Order: sequence, then C-alpha cells, then structure tokens
Amino acid sequence: MPINEQIKAEQMLVIGPNGEQLGIKSKEEALTLASYAGFDLVLITEKGDTPVCKLMDYNKFKYEKKKKLKESQKKQRENNAELKEYRLSPNIDVHDFNTKLNNAKKYLIKGHKVKISIRFRGREMQFTEKGKEVMLKFAEELNDVAEMEAAPVLDGRNMYAMLNPSKNK
Repeated sequence: MPINEQIKAEQMLVIGPNGEQLGIKSKEEALTLASYAGFDLVLITEKGDTPVCKLMDYNKFKYEKKKKLKESQKKQRENNAELKEYRLSPNIDVHDFNTKLNNAKKYLIKGHKVKISIRFRGREMQFTEKGKEVMLKFAEELNDVAEMEAAPVLDGRNMYAMLNPSKNK
C-alpha cells in the first residue's frame, strides 16, 4: 500500500483515524493533516473518481494484519491436522514400536485422531494374525488416552484401525 509521499494522486478523499470523512483534500493538505495528527496517510483504494486515503498508524496496521494472518494460518493448520497415520509392520522392532507409540500419544493428547495401518508385503500375507496382534497391542498401550473406533479391518494387503482421543482425559 502506498503511504505518505508515495501516493501519486493530487486530489483525494481523506478519512480520519476514527472513520469520519474529512472531505476531498489536495495531497499537500492531507500530508500536513496527517503529520499534525501524528499518523501516516495510507492509500486505501484508487478506484473511482477520487482515491480514498485514511489517516492511520501504518506500522500498527501492518502488525495487526500480520497477526490476523498468523491466527488464520494457525486455525487452518489445526483443521487440516485432524488425522495422523502411523504405519507399522508385522515384525516391528521394540524401539520403533515405542517411538511411534510415544508420537501417537502426543498427537492424541492434542485431541486429534490417529490411523494405524499395517501393509503386508510378500509372504507377510500369510501372517495377518501377527499384524493384528501388533495393532491391538499398539491400541492397548494407548488405552489411557485413546479408544479404538472399530476392530482392525483387512483391506487387500493393508490392515487399518482408527483411534479416537478418549473423552475422559
């Protein structure tokens, strides 16, 4: 946004800091008015017959705009991050299991859902029960912060289960 001397228009409609219209002024008059009031002259819109300028503290305006943008991005991240998927394997090692378990616990405590999936490769398809046991053990370990939505379901070569954060934290 052009401010103060960056504005190219010679005549403009000036709006005061509280939203009151001060009328159509020349560029010099508007700049002196802004300097006496201790504000910046900011070009709001160039459309129409006369451009519209407002007296405001430009740095404060930029700060508040940046703050609103951050807040909206934060809300957007929260809405997008509702489901996290953790992939396990039927023969997962203890340390890997515990690492994924701790990460899932942190995510569930925040109030988000967790999806557990196991992909069976090659001969692992013969041992789907072992994968189901791993998945049930994972859900059992998270029993204090989550509850299983439904029993594990085998879909082709993948097995899925959903965990919801428990209501009584």
